[in-house]
Amino acid sequence: MNMTIRTQGLNLPAHNTLFYGGRWHAPAKNQTQTTYSPSTGEALGDVAWGDAQDVEAVVDAAYRGFQVWRSTKPLERARILREAAQLIRKHGRELALIDSANCGNPIREMVRDAEFGATSIEYFAGLATEIKGDTIPMGGDALNYTLREPLGVVVRINAYNHPFLFATMKIGAPLIAGNSIIVKPPEQAPLSTLRLAEIIGPLFPDGVFNVINGGRDCGEALVTHPRVSKVALIGSVPTGKAVLKSSADTMKKVTLELGGKNALVGYPDADPAEVASATVRGMNFTWCGQSCGSTSRAFLHESIHDAVVERIVAAVGKIKPGLPTDEATEMGCLVSKAQYDKVMSYIAAGREDGARLLAGGTKPADPALAKGFYITPAIFTDVTPAMRIAREEIFGPVLSIMKWRDEDEMFNAVNAVDYGLTASIWTKDLRTAHKAAARVEVGFVWVNTVGAHFLGAPFGGYKQSGLGREESFDELLEYTQIKNVNVALA
Repeated sequence: MNMTIRTQGLNLPAHNTLFYGGRWHAPAKNQTQTTYSPSTGEALGDVAWGDAQDVEAVVDAAYRGFQVWRSTKPLERARILREAAQLIRKHGRELALIDSANCGNPIREMVRDAEFGATSIEYFAGLATEIKGDTIPMGGDALNYTLREPLGVVVRINAYNHPFLFATMKIGAPLIAGNSIIVKPPEQAPLSTLRLAEIIGPLFPDGVFNVINGGRDCGEALVTHPRVSKVALIGSVPTGKAVLKSSADTMKKVTLELGGKNALVGYPDADPAEVASATVRGMNFTWCGQSCGSTSRAFLHESIHDAVVERIVAAVGKIKPGLPTDEATEMGCLVSKAQYDKVMSYIAAGREDGARLLAGGTKPADPALAKGFYITPAIFTDVTPAMRIAREEIFGPVLSIMKWRDEDEMFNAVNAVDYGLTASIWTKDLRTAHKAAARVEVGFVWVNTVGAHFLGAPFGGYKQSGLGREESFDELLEYTQIKNVNVALA
């Protein structure tokens, strides 16, 4: 018997409303939106849709929660966060399965999101007593010191490619610093965040952890609200610019993790097999290419170009898309029809501009996937830096391969885009590696590896790829403000 996504062991949230002030609330206008599985087109249920009126209530509850939480002892905050991490691990597979159904990513990879999210919370819990100030010498007649204090109400607006991961790993820093938080899940995939609220929401004092679903008007109301002290976004460059503009009137602090058009550079001395494997891994085809860190531009030296391309085509030919809730699935689907149409338009543009499509870029032949938003890995060669597929973020399974001979020209092309998030350098020469890492205009560089994130290592971008750094002590400081105190002792 063919089971639907809904019958494959999903433990969907019992509540579909808004969570704030420690309780579940219906939206003021009783609006709802249906959420779907992009792999089958199947409806997974209705969720409440908040608006500006609901935002008022949520922010009010979060502000009251902040007053309690900021006075909670740091080690008590750490204890609660560690308990949250334990519950996330306990329910990790359940939450991962919800995300697989709701956003289209394969379950066997999503369970790693649960572990990374829990570990991130524990990392920041361990920094509870490291939120320290300084003393500044003023002579014997004065004592001068600084305090690091929480900001207040923090809003996190999350992206659809890893909804549950972002809802867990991005709350540790603001909460351990003493802020309250409002999480706005992605419109396309809100279910795992609602289930998370059911699991960990009761651990915190009322109003400390809050969740509100909604569309653009809801996000706008959150960003412009005068009692919101900071907004942190994972999203596209246009959305990031809109957040910056909307937050300007109230002078909010803003952290933005935005898009990327990331380069992988293969030098002549690099092993073609290793470069090919890294290029495939770096594209994040598992997520159907929906990752801001994907190395979607491969710059291969002419001496290794053909050997690497041959291996890439062979490797992607073995990747089998499938239902994301199936343990055997290696590649999921795009999150929505809008995203599917966008990616297909870029594939068409690549061909029109003269690039050569060597593999993929089509819907899989498997009839079981006919109703989902699937695209097989698209591999383009003969790409030039001026082409749209080489300049614009596609956020889909499309790889652009460029051949290079002159190193200076290659780096000019690598750095010519508006983005600057990640880069991957492949060479056996240590001097070449360090010089290349210095030349790429990005915030995060891998040398002879690709794709990995490391807790404690700051992640973030240059140029229009974002503002601020996350996944590190730097992220914790982003959720504090400094107060100077001068005491006259004379």
